[in-house]
Amino acid sequence: MARSERKRQDDTELPENATEEERREAGDRLRERIYATFTALAVLVALNSHAETPDAGDIIWTLVISVVGVLLAGLTSDLISHMIVHNTLPNGREFRHMAAVASRALGVLGVPVIALVVAAFDVIETGTALIIALVALIVSLAVIAQLAVKRTGLSFWKRLVVLAVIVALGIAVVALEQLAH
Repeated sequence: MARSERKRQDDTELPENATEEERREAGDRLRERIYATFTALAVLVALNSHAETPDAGDIIWTLVISVVGVLLAGLTSDLISHMIVHNTLPNGREFRHMAAVASRALGVLGVPVIALVVAAFDVIETGTALIIALVALIVSLAVIAQLAVKRTGLSFWKRLVVLAVIVALGIAVVALEQLAH
């Protein structure tokens, strides 16, 4: 399989013959998407907890700003850590990888923004759009976690325990972020 074809694949479905570097880079992109998903989830949970549901446009604005903030924080973190570890600026390929990792955060906006735009046009209620967005984010995290656990090669019961721990950690993350609100 050509290198360019590998890059177009979803990071959760790497070919068996993927190099260690390709696996690491895919892991970096997935990690950033997971961080951004937790951030989006926390923002939407916080906004959903208001006595009066905010305007759909305000929710979109808050969500986009929050996810772009995570994107820029991740890129900044990668740049600084690269300079500390390698004593130099990243080369072109390294910077493209960092940008690809950071931009992965934008992928979490898809379903939530679409649902909220539909609400902005009064096709559905804003509260309904928030629920759709929250469910979409939770499902995406669940699918990624399930894929990860499935690939470990552990027995069914051990996979079930690991998945339960991952779910508990996810709930703890959202709960802690909710406490900050």
